[in-house]
Amino acid sequence: MKQIFVIGIGAGDPDQLTLQAVRAIGRTEVFFLLDKGEEKADLVALREEILRRHAVRPHRVVVARDPERDRERTTPGYAKAVDDWRRRRADIYERLIAGELPDDGCGAFLVWGDPALYDSTLGILEEVHGRGSAAFEWTVVPGVSSVSSLAAKHRTGLNQVGRPVQITTGRRLADGGLPDGVDDVVVMLDAHQTFGRFTGQGLEIYWGAYLGTPDEILLSGPLDDALAQRISDVRARARARKGWIMDTYLLRRGVPK
Repeated sequence: MKQIFVIGIGAGDPDQLTLQAVRAIGRTEVFFLLDKGEEKADLVALREEILRRHAVRPHRVVVARDPERDRERTTPGYAKAVDDWRRRRADIYERLIAGELPDDGCGAFLVWGDPALYDSTLGILEEVHGRGSAAFEWTVVPGVSSVSSLAAKHRTGLNQVGRPVQITTGRRLADGGLPDGVDDVVVMLDAHQTFGRFTGQGLEIYWGAYLGTPDEILLSGPLDDALAQRISDVRARARARKGWIMDTYLLRRGVPK
C-alpha cells in the first residue's frame, strides 16, 4: 500500500520543524512539490532547504505546476472558483500519486504552516482517495501555524483570560464584521487590509508578515488611521519587492474591567 505523509513545516523558519516531522521526512522517498511560479520561488527554496537538512535516505523530488486560481471573484462566485481550483489540483495529486510513487512507496507533501488550518491538501487527498484510481493511506503531521508564530513573535497570547478567540479570513471579516462576543480575532488570507475598516474602535492590532523568515516584519499598537496606513504602506512595499506576501494579524479589544 502506498503511504503519504502530509507534513506541516511551520510558518517559515526551518527550525520550527517538529521531531515527528523530521522522522517523517527521513522515511520519505518521493517528495511532491507544487511550483507556484518564479515570484514564489522562496517557498520552494525553503522546502528544498528542509530536505537538505533532514532527508537522510535516497529520495526524489517531483515538481508539478500549481494551477492558477481566480482570486478576483466576488463573494457570490468565490466558492465556485475555489471548487474549480481544487478539482484541478486534485487531478495533479492523482497523477503524481498514481504515476510517481511505487505500490509500496512512501511519499510526502510539505505543507506551509499546519495542514489543518486554511490549507487544501487534506481535502484534496480525500477527494483523490475517493476517486479510487490510486490506493493509498495518509498520515498528517501537525506543524507550527502562522497563528502560533504570530503570537510568539509579539510575545502575547491569542486569547484573554476566560475569553474566546476566533480565526477567520479577510473575506469573512469584510462581509460580516467583528463577531459578537469575541474579543480576539485572528485574520488570515486578507489581501485587502480589511483591518483598515475598524480604526477608531478601541482595538489593538498585532500584525506580521513572512513570519519566521529573514524578511519577517512585525508591527503592533492601537489600531488608528496612522498605524493602519503604515501597515498598508509597509505591506505594499514588501509585496512589490518580493512579488508575494503572507501576512497574518490579531485584532484585540479590551474586556471591560
